[in-house]
Amino acid sequence: MNLNNRINAFAKLSGYLSEYIANPEKDTALTAALHQASIHNPWFCTENIHLSMKAIAKSIEKLSIEEWVKHYQLIEVNNPKTVAVIMAGNLPLVGFHDFFYVLISGNRILAKLSSDDKYLLPAIADILINIDAEFAQYIAFTDAKLENFDAVIATGSNNSARYFEYYFGKYPHIIRRNRNGLAVLSGNETDEELHALCRDISQYYGMGCRSVSKLFVPENYDFIPFLDILSTYNGNADLNKYYNNYEYYKSIYLINLLKFYDTGSVILKEEKGIASPISVVYYEFYNNIADLQQFLADNSENLQCVLSVHPEIKGSLPLGSSQCPSLNDYADGVDVMEFLLELNY
Repeated sequence: MNLNNRINAFAKLSGYLSEYIANPEKDTALTAALHQASIHNPWFCTENIHLSMKAIAKSIEKLSIEEWVKHYQLIEVNNPKTVAVIMAGNLPLVGFHDFFYVLISGNRILAKLSSDDKYLLPAIADILINIDAEFAQYIAFTDAKLENFDAVIATGSNNSARYFEYYFGKYPHIIRRNRNGLAVLSGNETDEELHALCRDISQYYGMGCRSVSKLFVPENYDFIPFLDILSTYNGNADLNKYYNNYEYYKSIYLINLLKFYDTGSVILKEEKGIASPISVVYYEFYNNIADLQQFLADNSENLQCVLSVHPEIKGSLPLGSSQCPSLNDYADGVDVMEFLLELNY
């Protein structure tokens, strides 16, 4: 299978997913997988699964792939390597881009799925194989011990990363750990920009590594306009698991007489930490942009993305874009394609 065929197949998958979201009756097998996923994992509501599919479809449109591919010297692989990919399960289809990178590079994927997300990617893989049957010999899923592979891409918690390092350190590898999204506000954001930030906070119940869990705001920041907008994003409270978290942390803060803001579904609490619990967003004041820039640099290994419209926060993403990564928005800032291409030289 040559590169053009692989690009065309994924581009067709993009169109297929977009059409499916508009008309779920298009594919009863995929709809059954969505139903199984949402029953098995209550965090995977249909809305969030469709949100993930929509972001994936956008990222693998043909023009997007062709523009991204220009940055690499992709060779036709005569001896494809088998790349074991251990996937996380915090979001629906969170491992799709690793699946894409391995296959578009001409290598084989041996995917070990999280028990929290074991239905969706195999269903998508079936669609890709229906588009181009040659992919069948490049895709394998396993629940067993990983064997007969050449390289590893593993995503997990800080604890599981130590396990991965121990067992897979002798292979070429990428091992990812916990990270979080952070936003820097200037105090001059428009209502539209604040709405975008609220989506970065609330989408996927705030469980993604790109979800905004921490805000930096200027001293004397007026929270009222932001809280008014954030209070309209209360749909997450409809899920018992989410609401139980919200009630728990609200009770803890009340019992300990701690100050916090409460929208009825999200709590804002002043805190130095970056990784906040589900239903809680930390905030911290800043008065010196240079000190803040230094903080971001010092904590870069804990940050998946920084969002801001502040002109002095270099390299930041626009508010509202955290859950729509493009192909070159590599997790943990590690260029997966460079890693994969080195396997074949």
